[in-house]
Amino acid sequence: MPKYYEFKVAGYYLYFTSFCTIECMHVHASDRKLTEAGSGKFFVKDNGDTVIQNRGILNDREISKIQAFIKENYKEMYLKWSEYSEHGFYGNN
Repeated sequence: MPKYYEFKVAGYYLYFTSFCTIECMHVHASDRKLTEAGSGKFFVKDNGDTVIQNRGILNDREISKIQAFIKENYKEMYLKWSEYSEHGFYGNN
């Protein structure tokens, strides 16, 4: 499971799974095992805004912190994503 960063944001690892690169860019957030079960899922737009597909176990405050982090770092995160996927940002297909 490729992580965007080795550190946690709001108590969660931000990552994607290699089998989910058939979708547009998105970010899973999980505090435990890096699986989709219980994780939040954020689709990322080309301006850094996100669309939440799944809250998982995240509360509103954690979601806000993660969304702000993604907004601030989405260009750098996209470089990691593009190593694994040819699909771009959410809404650009």
